[in-house]
Amino acid sequence: MKWRYVIMITAIALLFAVTACTKNNTTGQAGGTTGGTTGGATTGGGTTTGGGAASGGTTTAASAETIAKQNCIACHGDTFDGKGDSKKNLQKVGSKLSKDQISTTIANGRNAMPAFKGRLKDDEIAALADWLAAKK
Repeated sequence: MKWRYVIMITAIALLFAVTACTKNNTTGQAGGTTGGTTGGATTGGGTTTGGGAASGGTTTAASAETIAKQNCIACHGDTFDGKGDSKKNLQKVGSKLSKDQISTTIANGRNAMPAFKGRLKDDEIAALADWLAAKK
């Protein structure tokens, strides 16, 4: 009887460990690099999360698409079709939401969508919102 509890506790601990490693791995993929380039944009030696901004400090539409591909495709699909879920479809999100609404949703999250305020810089969120708002 005692062995049952030991096995059950070990199985639960293993489940938590695997889950924690999986979440950490997903976050690691979304993170950028230190120095070098991320998504074709020069980071100039700083740490960049996601696609990174060009060395001029502005995030372009091309880098916004890179940021989206690095951070959004897991839930929204590689073509942003929502993987068959109309609520997650971003292909025409600009016709449904304003740039400000999109920016707020990215920063603070909404319903099942997590907040990206701590993962992305403000200029990256703004560029991503611009890019998505143009999808009509």
